[in-house]
Amino acid sequence: MKMNAYLKDKVYDIVTTFITIIIIYLMLMAFKVNIEIIIPVLVIFLICNLTILFIDYFRKKKFYSELLYNIEGLDKAYLVLETLENPEFYEGKLLYQALYEINKSFLENVNKIDKSKRDFKEYVEMWIHEVKVPLASLILTINNHKNEINPKIKAQIKKLEDYVEQVLYYVRSENAEKDYLIKEINLGSIIKNIGLKNMDDLLDNNIEFIVEKTNALVFSDSKWLEFILGQIVNNSIKYKRNIKNSYIKISIRDEKTKVILIIEDNGIGIKESDIKQVFDKSFTGENGRVRSKSTGMGLYIAKNMCERLGHTIKIESSANKYTRVYITFAKNDFYEIAK
Repeated sequence: MKMNAYLKDKVYDIVTTFITIIIIYLMLMAFKVNIEIIIPVLVIFLICNLTILFIDYFRKKKFYSELLYNIEGLDKAYLVLETLENPEFYEGKLLYQALYEINKSFLENVNKIDKSKRDFKEYVEMWIHEVKVPLASLILTINNHKNEINPKIKAQIKKLEDYVEQVLYYVRSENAEKDYLIKEINLGSIIKNIGLKNMDDLLDNNIEFIVEKTNALVFSDSKWLEFILGQIVNNSIKYKRNIKNSYIKISIRDEKTKVILIIEDNGIGIKESDIKQVFDKSFTGENGRVRSKSTGMGLYIAKNMCERLGHTIKIESSANKYTRVYITFAKNDFYEIAK
């Protein structure tokens, strides 16, 4: 709260004070009061008014300065009321009460929205689990009658299964801290599961799945990490080139302070103009528009979950040459010592 702004706001009070002084002076002169008496009376009157003005300023300055300072220092500015004491001056009390009512209304609406969001999330999760049952039955039926069912139907069912799983993990990622458990896991086991899960697609697309020595121990959540790697491998399959020696190669670099998991393919790659946006929500890029109807959500969820799990993920690519995805797992000295 600045003094010049306060005085500007009080300009009518100040002008009124000086007009009053002039009127008092003229009245006293009209009654032929001695000038030696007039001057002290006017000075005392002026000093009293200035004192009242400054007392009012400093009372308000403490409250408003604290209010603005606390708002700037809070991540959630709507909680500022909890950092303030009820002021002593009337205007401050009115503002405090107004803030209280606004904050109360805001929190009530937030709670309603949160409840609605939780209800919707629970419904979606329940729906997905219900849908997965007939999907699993369809996949089992297809696998038992491979020679009788058109491969295109099998491919569409697989896409449907992938999209349903993606929706499930997207919904869970909103409150993922309640749905993951960090512990020591073997990357080799996760990669083996990914290979088995995508075996049919790899064979149908004549893609060689190359796994180099990957039995490194890292700290992560196995379920979420499998989903993240699954999204990357699915993209590699989806955006393969029409060449004979297509491959997806998975390897690791075990360094002193970190383990880097590398997923490489020789597919169509990513254009340089798209590479910075591949992790953006719903971004499909030129490949997603030309080659397939992509949702643009897989890598967004993967990036989001890597950050929550404490990993880093980055992509480098050259169009019509290669794409490499790097997932970095930091080594934890505490766990190393404990072992």
